[in-house]
Amino acid sequence: MRVKRRLRWAIVPLGIATAITLAACSPTTANGFLPGFDEEGGQATNQTSMIAGLWTTSWIVVLAVGVITWALMGFAAIAYRRRKGQSGLPVQLRYNMPIEMFFTIAPVILVLGFFAFTARDQAILETQYEDPDVCITAIGKQWAWDFQYTGNDCEDPSDAVWTMGVQAQTDAEGNVINEVPELVLPVNQKVTLKLESRDVIHSFWIIDFLYKKDMIPERDNYWSFIPTKEGEFAGKCAELCGQYHSMMLFNVKVVSQDEYQDYLAELEAAGQTGDIDDVYDRQQNLPGTDGSGEAEGAEN
Repeated sequence: MRVKRRLRWAIVPLGIATAITLAACSPTTANGFLPGFDEEGGQATNQTSMIAGLWTTSWIVVLAVGVITWALMGFAAIAYRRRKGQSGLPVQLRYNMPIEMFFTIAPVILVLGFFAFTARDQAILETQYEDPDVCITAIGKQWAWDFQYTGNDCEDPSDAVWTMGVQAQTDAEGNVINEVPELVLPVNQKVTLKLESRDVIHSFWIIDFLYKKDMIPERDNYWSFIPTKEGEFAGKCAELCGQYHSMMLFNVKVVSQDEYQDYLAELEAAGQTGDIDDVYDRQQNLPGTDGSGEAEGAEN
């Protein structure tokens, strides 16, 4: 009885402290300190909050299991410790069916729960828009990115405009000194990205969007979402793809619809139109080339 009373008095203040802490959480804290959120609670895409919710809920459940396990271990170590005047082993507890059932059933419930919620959210993330407002083909290559804007039809590049990028270059201190590829997206529009690779497996990752997806040679992947906040975001390849993998960076700029249309008009005026594959030349898209196809700096 004395032990139960002590535990009760320990749990009450712990619960009060936990409730106060959670009530005072900022949006950043409530979302597990993940990127993609601002202090007002705004999220980078319509999917960011769902992904963060799965992440933080999983951690809360795992930490709760950990706290209970550590508490039971501490209780057993204290309550059943060898006392003064005792010798030998304490009484051993064997073949306790309720405890053994709990130790079997509880992990199964946890695993099934994690699987069910992950499968549910993954099904939502992998559902593609049938009528997107914007279709963009993102093409990974060693070690940079090309972006082709194809209106609202990802499979028809005849009226497309595009940009070709080169890999990031850094100075002695590791600072990027050249212009890395930029992906421009319209805010509050349904976007479908078609993900392609020119050579090896890459992984398309916009950090604040909390989602990444493989780019596999000769296989097209797709990702649909709605950018919900204007701003600039960092992107990179998340799959080890060769010597200059760490230089495979890009920027994402989410702008208004008018700014987006102006950007497409600039690309068209620059003559960057049609299917990008018709004009792509691997050697001409190297950093530091002299026009002859021979790289002056890093190999690509």
